[in-house]
Amino acid sequence: MASTMIPYTVNIKLAARTLTGTLNLQNKTAVDWGWQGLIAQGCHSSILIIDPKTAQTIQVLERHKASVVKVKWSRENYHHSLSSPYSLRLASADAAGKIIVWDVVSGMAHCEIQEHTKPIQDMDWLWTQDASLDLLLAVHPPNYIVLWNGDTGTKLWKKSYAENILSFSFDLFEPSNLALLTSEGIVFITDFSHSKPPGSGGKKVYIASPHSSPAHSKPAAAQPTGAKKALNKVKVLITNEKPTAEAVTLNDCLQLSYLPSKRNHMLLLYPREILILDLELSQTVGVVAIERSGVPFIQVIPCAQRDALYCLHENGCITLRVCRSTTPSPNETVIDPEQNVQELVYDLRSQCDAIRVTKTVRPYRVVICPVNENNAALIVSDGRVMLWELKAHASKSSSGLSSGLPPLYSPVNFCGTPLLQNQKCIPDLSLNTMIGHSLISGVDSPRPLAGQQEVHLKFLLTGLLSGLPLPPFSLRMCPPLTTKNINHYQPLLAVGTSNGSVLVYNLTSGLLHKELSVHSCEVRGIEWVSLTSFLSFATSVPNNLGLVRNELQHVDLRTGRCFAFRGERGNDEPAIEMIKVSHLKQYLVVVFRDKPLELWDVRTGTLLREMAKNFPTVTALEWSPSHNLKSLKKKQLAAREAMARQTTLADAEQSSVESSVISLLQDAESKSEMSQGISAREHFVFTDTDGQVYHITVEGNTVKDGARIPPDGSMGSIACITWKGDTLVLGDVDGNLNFWDLKARLSRAVPTHRGWVKKIRFAPGKGNQKLLVMYTDGAEVWDTKEVQMVSSIRVGRNVNYRILDIDWCTSDKVVLASDDGCVRVLEMAMKSASYRMDEQDLTDPVWCPYLLLPRAALTLKAFLLLQPWSDTLTMDITHVDYKEKDEIKGLIQEQLNSLSNDIKSVLQDPNLNLLQRCLLVSRLFGDESDLQFWTVAAHYVQSFAQSCQPSGSVPEGQTPAEVPQSSHLDICHDILCESSFFQRFQLERVRLQEVKRSSYEHTKKCADQLLLLGQGVQLLCLIDKAADACRYLQTYGEWNRAAWLAKVRLSPAESSDVLKRWAEHLCSPQVNQKSKAILVLLSLGCFHKVGEMLHSMRYFDRAALFIEACLKYGVMETNDDINKLIGAAFVDYAKLLRSIGLQQGAVLWASRAGEAGKELLDELCQTESMGLEPSPTEEEVDNSLGNVE
Repeated sequence: MASTMIPYTVNIKLAARTLTGTLNLQNKTAVDWGWQGLIAQGCHSSILIIDPKTAQTIQVLERHKASVVKVKWSRENYHHSLSSPYSLRLASADAAGKIIVWDVVSGMAHCEIQEHTKPIQDMDWLWTQDASLDLLLAVHPPNYIVLWNGDTGTKLWKKSYAENILSFSFDLFEPSNLALLTSEGIVFITDFSHSKPPGSGGKKVYIASPHSSPAHSKPAAAQPTGAKKALNKVKVLITNEKPTAEAVTLNDCLQLSYLPSKRNHMLLLYPREILILDLELSQTVGVVAIERSGVPFIQVIPCAQRDALYCLHENGCITLRVCRSTTPSPNETVIDPEQNVQELVYDLRSQCDAIRVTKTVRPYRVVICPVNENNAALIVSDGRVMLWELKAHASKSSSGLSSGLPPLYSPVNFCGTPLLQNQKCIPDLSLNTMIGHSLISGVDSPRPLAGQQEVHLKFLLTGLLSGLPLPPFSLRMCPPLTTKNINHYQPLLAVGTSNGSVLVYNLTSGLLHKELSVHSCEVRGIEWVSLTSFLSFATSVPNNLGLVRNELQHVDLRTGRCFAFRGERGNDEPAIEMIKVSHLKQYLVVVFRDKPLELWDVRTGTLLREMAKNFPTVTALEWSPSHNLKSLKKKQLAAREAMARQTTLADAEQSSVESSVISLLQDAESKSEMSQGISAREHFVFTDTDGQVYHITVEGNTVKDGARIPPDGSMGSIACITWKGDTLVLGDVDGNLNFWDLKARLSRAVPTHRGWVKKIRFAPGKGNQKLLVMYTDGAEVWDTKEVQMVSSIRVGRNVNYRILDIDWCTSDKVVLASDDGCVRVLEMAMKSASYRMDEQDLTDPVWCPYLLLPRAALTLKAFLLLQPWSDTLTMDITHVDYKEKDEIKGLIQEQLNSLSNDIKSVLQDPNLNLLQRCLLVSRLFGDESDLQFWTVAAHYVQSFAQSCQPSGSVPEGQTPAEVPQSSHLDICHDILCESSFFQRFQLERVRLQEVKRSSYEHTKKCADQLLLLGQGVQLLCLIDKAADACRYLQTYGEWNRAAWLAKVRLSPAESSDVLKRWAEHLCSPQVNQKSKAILVLLSLGCFHKVGEMLHSMRYFDRAALFIEACLKYGVMETNDDINKLIGAAFVDYAKLLRSIGLQQGAVLWASRAGEAGKELLDELCQTESMGLEPSPTEEEVDNSLGNVE
């Protein structure tokens, strides 16, 4: 490492990184959990990227100048291919109004957006249409919403509103609906579109605060319970008139969100209650109220997979509430008929432990995993991230009755197929595989089906990330890497904190190595005395005489042993100013404020000398790097050899003498180490208040005063000294640096004009003459050979934090502690920069296919989806014929290795059918579009297959006879659900309405609301002409209402016609929602059409796998048209596999494509026989895959 050729020793590779600490209040809402499986979190002006599975920070993004107030991952609901790859894209917004869109893997900013200079209130990516994936909607205070192109940073449109906008929520079922929460109420926008700003000012609705609305209570005969009382209060909640001043003083609504689990429902969050509104009925249909002694809400997250709510309370407790089924359970007798279906009830099903809340520690936000909805992360203001996982436990006894709650049951099957023995971990995959959906009376049997188990839900803490405590900090890097310690070297950084503890970080991984509680007050300085032990000192607050309690502790990292180095000394004395350990770690100098210095022997812990009272006051001190250890070692060696010669006798006596020789040697060794005689001579220099330089020699316990150098006239009071090789540098309080070349006996003063020089340190490594200088307003790196500045960092100019301490961590990297609570490892240029994620040295491997190159990510997906080349499924990419660079192969293998054993065993299970596998892989990849497609496809392919079996085939478009009751699509799929189920759900809504109606007028109003377009549609429905009513609605562009009516009133054949017309409308270029059209066609069983559309949209992998599944289940007839489609789809999939390097897969699909695949098959076989795979050029790949338009 340190050969004579190379001037510096090369250090262990350390990535530049940021260790973060406590959050700023403005960071409160800056957190998001993306479909990509990672959490982004704002911390001051940086953004942390956290992997929740391994609880590691894998990236820190730095570019914002102000605090980050919002972060949002882009959505993943598009079909992924080489032209639209899996990528980690994140938008972040700060308090100065700047939005940055990041490419997270490289850490580079993709584009920057600025409109105003106020904090962004809210932002989100649009995800609904297939045309563009780059649109970002943001709220710029006080009252603008702006749509941006997040790829180019161009503004598409801007719209202002009358009130201040606090936040917004998209309707997941209807992309043209957007609700804005304003300072006065809610604004509903129904004509939201990406092509032009909303036309009108929206429909304003004022919310009467639940506390102020008059209670419609019955005469005080029986006092209703708390929840019922709340319900009475909010019966009439939403009004179009502005409420009177007394009625509503302040909109204390904390949050508004559309429910993703059912259409046209919205929740409003207040500190003590959550209201569920049915927007079509303008009516509150549910209230979750907190008892008087309960802890108020901060935030609520509605789930999509089940009608459930994750709530965060002010004590940091996360509760899960699940909507109660309306089916009365068999053993339940209805006592109070009024209480039955009074409203939607959300039962508390699980809660996690609270945290200790103090002035500085409080819960900020909770985020849940959008893919599985069974993991939550709690962000705490002190920088902690607590990762909770929801677990389902099968319960033996029917304990549900004792708690008074109806039991929850697990779903019977995964993706339509009953679970097998070795698929034990599937139930824990996601919320909808853990608990069945809320049952609906009339459709679902109240008794559990065979194989259903009653389950209980529990939160489990599976990970914890903690940050640095509050600043100030003092830093010290352990001794540098040398050729001698290279085998056991760890780059450890000790950080002393204000609460007296010392945190030791390992800088290769950036993880906390040890946290040691050493002192009772703020740590002022740390000096290492070996690679595994250090001295640290702390001083208490001075008393009225200006005296303090000094603590100087010696800490051994291996054992954690800690002892007071100065014994009983330390109470009521002047404060320690600094401690300095000599180069050979033999001696220690302790400098006090108004008291002469002390000189200690580090090895024995003895005081060598306490200087006399008339000793000059020390302003700066440094040990010299020169010593006489080498000459001493030579002497020692000579002595040993002499000893060995004296004791060498005749061979006969050798063996008996051997032991005594050894003991003599050992004796000499120990003497030489302990006796003062063998202590090497070391020197230190210091300056007094006049700037005079003193030179003192220490050898054993003798201390000699050496030469004195008079002060340099150009320098002020000297503040610090550092010495390396033949260069000595002094810094003063006026910002001058004085460079002394001791060999040439020259000195040179350089004014930096930066004020007080706080600290100067030489870089480690032989011959490395770089110098790090710290000022009150920043830092600089100097080259002392050339005497010139290399790089500089200054508060207000290129950074917005103050620097508190500095050190070198390797020969070319510095570490800075700053007042924003962070410790940054930076390159010598000191540009704070994000790092490349693929250069990270992570302790635990992270499963995230998004980190791979686009091509490799698609290879990994194809590899997991289908392995036709072997009888046994493998998790080793080297087992397949995959032509690719070893480096990329290795990265793919790392991803495979990082999967949990449970998931691996499921993927390797030969009984996992194709549909289940597609669903599982889309979950693992967090691929929203895949997941939605395969959920609906799996359900309908299987339900049509079941209905086909007994009685021949069902003509396309006719809904099959009712499916076995256990399986219908969850209501979150809305119009895609089976008609019978959909109808019952709508009836439930009406029944809820009936119970709560206050007058005939109100009921009529609700009926009008439900069938909007006036009397005409109602009359048509009354005379059984509902099909005409649907056509009438469709002509007026009311497509959703037509579909709703068709589902509720029409026969399967008629309804199918209406929905097919709707699908055609969705495919039209101005709507461009082909992916939604495909889902509608799936629910009608038009599988051939779906296959054609997928193929024409160039979704080759999805098309081929879908057709394959249809053929397996026998739901696709075979005729010429279909055979042609099969051939084309399979050939294109084969070409895709060839382009990503999976040769065997390509051969298999080409051979299954019949005639169409012959040509490709020949090509593949030729390249096989030649043993060479020409890697396709970029152009070829692009041509073969096309750009998805």
